Amino acid sequence: MSAPGAALLNRPSVSRSGSGAGGGRSLAMQLLLAVVSGGYAVGAALNWGSEELAEIMGDFGLSAAGLLAAVSCYTYARAIDSRERPAWLLFAFSSLMGASGNAVWGWYEVVLGQDVPKPSLADFAFLCFAPPAIVGLLVLAKRPVTRAGWVCLGLDSWLIGGSLLTLSWSLALAHAARTAQSGAPGSVPRAALSLAYPLLDIALVSMVLVLHFRRSETNRSAVNTAIAALALTVLSDALFTSPLLSAEYQSGQLLDAGWFAGSLLLAYAPWGARRSHTGPDPAAAARADRPHSRPITGSLPALTPYLAAAVCTLGILYNVVDGRKVDRMVVFTGCTVVLALVIRQGIMLLDNIALTQELAQKENHFRSLVQGSSDVIMIAAPTGTLRYVSPAAAGVYGRDAEELVGTELATLIHPDDLGRVVHEVRRFLAAPPTEEPTTRIECRFKSGGGEWLNVESTVNRHQGGLILNSRDVTERVRLQAQLQHSAEHDPLTDLPNRALFTRRVRQALTGRRAGDHSTAVLFIDLDGFKAVNDTIGHQAGDELLVEAARRLQDSVRAGDTAARLGGDEFAALILGDGSRDRSAREYQVHEIADRLRTTLSQPYRIAGSEVRVAASIGVAFADPGITPSDLMRNADLAMYRAKAGGKDRVEMYAPQMQAEVVRKAELAGRLRTALHEGEFALLHQPVVSLATGEVAAVAAQARWRSAQGILFTPAEFLRVAEYSEGASGSAAGPDASRTAELGRWLLEQAVEQAADRHRAGHDVPVAVRMTAQRLLDRAMPLGSVEALLTRHGLPSGALVLELAVSDPRVPFDDLERRLTALHRLGVGIALDGFGSGYAAISALRRLPVDMLKLDRGLVEGVVESPRLHKITAGLLRIANDLGMRSVADGVDLPEQVMALRAMGCTHGQGMAFSGPLDEYRLRRALVRGTFPVPGGAVQPALAGGSPGGSVVIRRGSHNETAVPPT
Repeated sequence: MSAPGAALLNRPSVSRSGSGAGGGRSLAMQLLLAVVSGGYAVGAALNWGSEELAEIMGDFGLSAAGLLAAVSCYTYARAIDSRERPAWLLFAFSSLMGASGNAVWGWYEVVLGQDVPKPSLADFAFLCFAPPAIVGLLVLAKRPVTRAGWVCLGLDSWLIGGSLLTLSWSLALAHAARTAQSGAPGSVPRAALSLAYPLLDIALVSMVLVLHFRRSETNRSAVNTAIAALALTVLSDALFTSPLLSAEYQSGQLLDAGWFAGSLLLAYAPWGARRSHTGPDPAAAARADRPHSRPITGSLPALTPYLAAAVCTLGILYNVVDGRKVDRMVVFTGCTVVLALVIRQGIMLLDNIALTQELAQKENHFRSLVQGSSDVIMIAAPTGTLRYVSPAAAGVYGRDAEELVGTELATLIHPDDLGRVVHEVRRFLAAPPTEEPTTRIECRFKSGGGEWLNVESTVNRHQGGLILNSRDVTERVRLQAQLQHSAEHDPLTDLPNRALFTRRVRQALTGRRAGDHSTAVLFIDLDGFKAVNDTIGHQAGDELLVEAARRLQDSVRAGDTAARLGGDEFAALILGDGSRDRSAREYQVHEIADRLRTTLSQPYRIAGSEVRVAASIGVAFADPGITPSDLMRNADLAMYRAKAGGKDRVEMYAPQMQAEVVRKAELAGRLRTALHEGEFALLHQPVVSLATGEVAAVAAQARWRSAQGILFTPAEFLRVAEYSEGASGSAAGPDASRTAELGRWLLEQAVEQAADRHRAGHDVPVAVRMTAQRLLDRAMPLGSVEALLTRHGLPSGALVLELAVSDPRVPFDDLERRLTALHRLGVGIALDGFGSGYAAISALRRLPVDMLKLDRGLVEGVVESPRLHKITAGLLRIANDLGMRSVADGVDLPEQVMALRAMGCTHGQGMAFSGPLDEYRLRRALVRGTFPVPGGAVQPALAGGSPGGSVVIRRGSHNETAVPPT
């Protein structure tokens, strides 16, 4: 046998030292029993030194031993709760009868000093010793399960008893029977008593022998000890009733040592039984697992009846050869023994025929099951060689069963799996069979075609070897591998997903790479991908993502990881090289990231057309003590910084990025608190006619009053909300809801205050800025604007909605229907930010616009930049040609007023006329009605300061405006 085959089924050594204190106590009790019995035998052999002591020890000593046995068996019988209790109670009664007989015998010999009469109460007690013991042995015997078994049990008992009776009758009992027939006075009782002792002993010996071969497996130690005790007692009785010793027997002789040892042995038996109940015997389990190696001992029960018949025959032949006349009792008993043997043989023959037929049926049944099973059943010998292989091996393994028989099991298992299989098999064989009857092993098995199949086997013990019930689970293993792959990879690009990428990052930061701080994580976002989806469709977008994933996978090294995190976001894990030069490593990783950016920014050929997108990449390094989530967060922050810095660039993470995020998060939290606690104020900036200086409208603007009394402009606090929306990855998050809530507050407050001014006689329209997304938001009911005007009593013509269209995903059809409904109602529509942003021409062509509001960027450079001057002039000509009013936002300088008026702009809004005003100052300005229009270097009449104060001209409209206390 080869070394792998020997290792597969080699059973590890089992320690036999588990008996512990229990074994030590047993040995001590056995030694004590031997010493006491030996001491009694020595004393009896020396006649105890005096005749009086001999009589006392021969009578009351035996009575004490019998009483001890009775108490021991009775105590044990009360302590147990099983079918054995009656047997031990009968043994206790039998020992009590023996103790009583010896006590009566001693009463006559020791106390009264006279011979024991025959018969006497002692003889009655001695006669009562055997029947309870016989019944008790029958209780302990293994009960037959069929009628034939009960008949065989009776026949076996008679074969043993009849044979012993034949032999005993020939040697001694015939003489006692003739004495009874002589007719002498008192001869009949004495003869009957002489016959009763040996006959009961013969019956007891028969039960002992039958029980020895039919004993139950439970409490074997106690049963064996009880059998030995009764056998020793019967042997002493036989010697006592023999003609050689019966006439010369006196109390205290050596023969009493046999009865004394028998009583002590029976007293010891229950304690051996108690130890056997403490738990399972590992040695017995091991013996049960080993194959039977003593067939001669196992056949002794079957030979016992024939040996008994042989003894009977020898007894008859002894009388014939010796020339004695054969007694009729001997002939009768011998004939009954032979008849019982013939009957038993016939019963056994019929049982064997029935068992043979049943065995053949079962064998055919199980052969059909094994051969018809789709699983492969194999039997491996203790040497590891296959002894049997079911025919299913041809279909499962592609190899004939005959070819596998004789093959070593270890040679069929994949070398990479052999060590694990050997360890599991040895552990299984070392475990107790009652605790672990089977085990399950999965490994790769060599098929006839040479490929390795995944096989799952249920393993059982079989005569020191193994039975393996195996099945091919290759498809299941493949399916599990596919499911595992699907759970860890992106279904579109087949790159690792976020979960697997996070685990790879965690592995890179732990283990042997824990001290390598040159590992880097790259977060990649495709700039302009949403426009691809919206213009040429999502199918083309998916193709672009697949191609980008392929480029990314081809660009990273073999040990690095490229992943798709979701949408158009990708990531790459660049494992460190152990470099301690941080600047050199940053330069190297920056070059890798820039190469990735260039690769991903190359044109894509999608659906027959060329598509271009850019890539913004953020890079973060594994600083000492950083966690995987923090490292990925840092790379994400760097990526957003790259997008905010102009896109299509690489940005390295710096600690101040996190500090800025924390600051903006705190500011966003304060913004949410301010929204709920009413810390916002509503200001209005006049919209002035550039021709006459009249106030044509007022533009509502929200301001946030901070705890320090500072008013933040919309550009400032809305930038916080927009950043929070971008960082969260969804505009529908909590911060988006805060922005929507702020928009609702602005619209309602502007309408409410405009209605109050209208009732006060100031019929100036109010302009409220609103995004197209907000106007189409499902959270805003379709008739909310109309209902708001009705509730506050503001004429619809007194409301102007300044619409900002900056998102290409806005559905123009829905927007056109909504604005048309409002325009028919009388609400004015202004196109905000004209000259920048998205879809200005489409908005002019499709939407019902009344007014164009020039973007602030055009107004700021209209004087200094000739190019901007021409662009602005062209846009204003478009407005004039379409018959629309035009409003210039951010008119802060007199030069801008004159230039815009010269180009045809009708209205202006800015610091050249007035800054944002609170309600008190606004009403004063409306009462006045006009603002001076600069014709030269003329200062504005009111610029947001106190009445009569000096006017300060400032660029931009992000300056803070103080609000007086109310």
